[in-house]
Amino acid sequence: MQQRKLIKNKIYGEERALYNLQNATLECCKFAGKEDGESALKECRNFDILNCKFELRYPLWHGTDFTVKQSEFTETCRAAMWYDNNAELLNCTLNGIKALRECKNITLYDCQATSPELGWKCDGITLLRGKYISEYFMFDSDNIRLQNVNFRGKYSFQYTKNVEIVDSVLDTKDAFWHADNVVVKNSTVKGEYLAWYSQNVTFINCRIIGTQPLCYCKNLKLINCTMTDCDLAFEYSDVQADIAGQIDSVKNPLYGEIVADAIGKIVREQSVMKNNCKITLRQK
Repeated sequence: MQQRKLIKNKIYGEERALYNLQNATLECCKFAGKEDGESALKECRNFDILNCKFELRYPLWHGTDFTVKQSEFTETCRAAMWYDNNAELLNCTLNGIKALRECKNITLYDCQATSPELGWKCDGITLLRGKYISEYFMFDSDNIRLQNVNFRGKYSFQYTKNVEIVDSVLDTKDAFWHADNVVVKNSTVKGEYLAWYSQNVTFINCRIIGTQPLCYCKNLKLINCTMTDCDLAFEYSDVQADIAGQIDSVKNPLYGEIVADAIGKIVREQSVMKNNCKITLRQK
């Protein structure tokens, strides 16, 4: 068996500094310098990174079977992880644009990221705890799981498939557009125009906040949820909804049944489709 190599307290600035590194541990290393070299750890296998700092572009591309712990990817570290497989990150900070793209089977524990276009076209992404800020988050990705995550951004989870979110807070606009097979449990989802054009989306014990949510949906379910500042909800949606408390207004839902304690206004006008949805006020 090949002995594992330890690389410690080194500074790398050149192009492809550790290209195709295998069976190694990097500890307290820094990737920076006037050489301004890219792709420091491209095509590497079976390696671990601990307490390292990345300031240069594209450091972890086409990597397989690796861990990154207590490390920092700075704002200048553009596109830190692309085309990687089977990786775990623990207590890391990712602050460069496009930090994660076209990766498979990646788990982040207790991480923080401020990265526009984070998590595009990935498969098998798990976020356990942590805080994330991103403009376009998880775009066109599949098999996503979030638990105890605090997210703030704009156009999140668009064109995603097979998503599970538990015990999380999402402060986001236009979330879940065109998403398919999504379950959100025990979470707060705040933002405008939630989940338009989605299908097979279920919210369980959730608080939903914001204008014009859940329109043009197919097979939409809300189980024991609350809706705050939600007006003109469910337009042209196929929905089964059990809402505790009031919905500000409901507009032209297509099919299914909506049950709530109170509804401020039911709008049935100017519909271009026939509406057969049953709307019921819960008997107190």
